[in-house]
Amino acid sequence: MTRSAKRSADRVVDVLTDHGVQYVFGVPGAKIDAVFDALLDGGPEVVVCRHEQNAVFMAGAIGRLTGRPGVVLVTSGPGTANLATGLLTANTEQDPVVALCGAVSRGARLKRTHQSMNAAAMLRTVTKYTGEVDDPDDVAEAVVTAFRAATTEPYGAAAVVLPSDVLAAVTASTLAGARPIPELGSAPDGATGAAAELIRRARRPVVLVGIRAADPGSCAAVRALISATGLPVVETFQAAGVMSRDLEEHYFGRVGLFRNQPGDVLLAHADLVLAIGYDAVEYDPALWNSDPGRAIIHIDTVGAEIDEHYQPVAELRGSVAATLGRLVPQLSGVAPSEEFTAELAGHRADLGAADEAARATPATPAGIDPARLVLALRDGLDDDATVACDIGSVYIHMARHFRVYQPRHLLFSNGQQTLGVGLPWAMAASLVRPGTQVVSISGDGGFLFSAQELETAKRLDLRFTHVVMRDNSYDMVGFQEVLKYGRRSGVQLADYDIVAYAKAFGARGYRVHTLEEFTAVLADALNQDGPTLIDVPVDYSRNIELAAHLHDDVFE
Repeated sequence: MTRSAKRSADRVVDVLTDHGVQYVFGVPGAKIDAVFDALLDGGPEVVVCRHEQNAVFMAGAIGRLTGRPGVVLVTSGPGTANLATGLLTANTEQDPVVALCGAVSRGARLKRTHQSMNAAAMLRTVTKYTGEVDDPDDVAEAVVTAFRAATTEPYGAAAVVLPSDVLAAVTASTLAGARPIPELGSAPDGATGAAAELIRRARRPVVLVGIRAADPGSCAAVRALISATGLPVVETFQAAGVMSRDLEEHYFGRVGLFRNQPGDVLLAHADLVLAIGYDAVEYDPALWNSDPGRAIIHIDTVGAEIDEHYQPVAELRGSVAATLGRLVPQLSGVAPSEEFTAELAGHRADLGAADEAARATPATPAGIDPARLVLALRDGLDDDATVACDIGSVYIHMARHFRVYQPRHLLFSNGQQTLGVGLPWAMAASLVRPGTQVVSISGDGGFLFSAQELETAKRLDLRFTHVVMRDNSYDMVGFQEVLKYGRRSGVQLADYDIVAYAKAFGARGYRVHTLEEFTAVLADALNQDGPTLIDVPVDYSRNIELAAHLHDDVFE
């Protein structure tokens, strides 16, 4: 259908509408205000944020939760530069995001003038695609291309630089509707047949599921594989929840931090690893595959990244769901041997013992044991809850002890370990999963990286609970310093009044001191409208003991 001539800024909104975008997150400015103006006449809802970094965190969470790109809209200069951390995070974590960035007029681009910068050059370092528009007739095309880039495997961040004079100019050029990425087919029959034979011959086959096994179709196919074969499964952090509650007996934990976790031990003794949707950025192969000669079957939409510790003997590239759909019928009769089943029972017992030990750890004058607090949080939520975990020592205990049964319901920043993501991610989850339990959890340091968005959350009347595990330090850095140098440096922080902070924004705030108080306040908060903050003192003194089992350089 032909559309009449209109501003390029209006064409941007047309593309967003055609792609089903519900929300645009951003901070306004003079070089992008034409798009903000166009959004007044229709299209997605605008969520004005307090900082561009938090806006792109929210857009990234939309991408992860829905599989469709989240959109962030910012002005030139520092408005665009402030996106760098969020776009880097989304690109590494493979969350689809489209950033629309205002710029100075074309005539001023190379001048030393107000907010002039080579935005495209900067953005290319943190995205998989960046386009810079010089002609009004190219605006719709560039934005459509960004959407396609963001949703082509591996998913990631894309950006378009839009000069202010281009946005104001009139164009008759148009693109009709969205252009979805064509679906992939299955890997060839010969490849699936060869993989099936390898699995049949294996004595200790283990399934390692990763980030690209967490989309709905792939997750259902993985569950069908496990239901048919009974093979043991280890999840990466980004694949948390791929194993359902019905398949609990086949779940052996997550890998990424501890050398002595059941999942690590299981992988170390496997004679074949079936890596499904796994990406090396999730957990470097050198950390889990000490034997480069171990047989690995790579099943993914993306080709394997070969290195010394990841050399697949079979590579099945194509749709994960379609490939597994073709592979499963060829595995009729496959099941773990009696000997392997006995080994697996021991690993399952070890997994449960870690939780039981945590439940028995008493509080100290410094605070509640963090693992015990995580288990109390787990007990207080239902299976539909979405939990966004920030980075810090909280991340260690959540990764080890928090169990979910649906993918994309436990959110980690694993590839970049970005501080401050928890609260903005929870806000995005509240928008796209209304009526469900939403919780974010952070340390007292990470909370203040994005705490100003509490005003945004209150303004939007978002319903979620944020838990602050407080020790008044950057403990995850501190305990590593102790192991390296025997002392801490630059990590001590001061206490602050979270209850008063919450009240200042019209939210509810609580400081609790016992596990019983936490459990009661959490139950009440989950039934209240609007945002709630819960401040809990924790004792991280056991982290140094746990760190003896961490991989070298696993944290940055």
